[in-house]
Amino acid sequence: MSDNTIRQFISFTIGDEEYGVDIMAIREIKGWSASTALPNAPRYMRGVINLRGAIVPILDLRSRFGRGSTEATARHVIMVVAVGNRVAGILVDAVADILAVPGDDIQPVPQLEHAAAGFLTGLVTVEGRMVALLDLDHVFAFDDMDLSGAEVAA
Repeated sequence: MSDNTIRQFISFTIGDEEYGVDIMAIREIKGWSASTALPNAPRYMRGVINLRGAIVPILDLRSRFGRGSTEATARHVIMVVAVGNRVAGILVDAVADILAVPGDDIQPVPQLEHAAAGFLTGLVTVEGRMVALLDLDHVFAFDDMDLSGAEVAA
């Protein structure tokens, strides 16, 4: 069965790797601003920021993938995303591109016994570079984090 539906993604980098998030999940892209750390939060939780009155948790994606903590600078970016009916931010190195990808071009993730593979919904090659497409529901699915603070605005 062919899927010629064009899907759009915002791609971003973490180190030398490029990832993509469905454009419909993106609520805002903003420059790095310091977050307020929360006690007993997992290492990959940078803390929270106040985004126009909403308290938004910020997740360090590099740390979530088990690759150490991001040394955030003014060049880093927070991508504010909708996850279910919640809003959260992911700290990334830089936004790279807007991608328009036919559904048929999205390849399945190879079955690996590596936890990070579960964070992905597929892989796509764009202009010779591999972009890993994130499954935000899985990235934010953990028992030790409560996203109950920020509701998605309609």
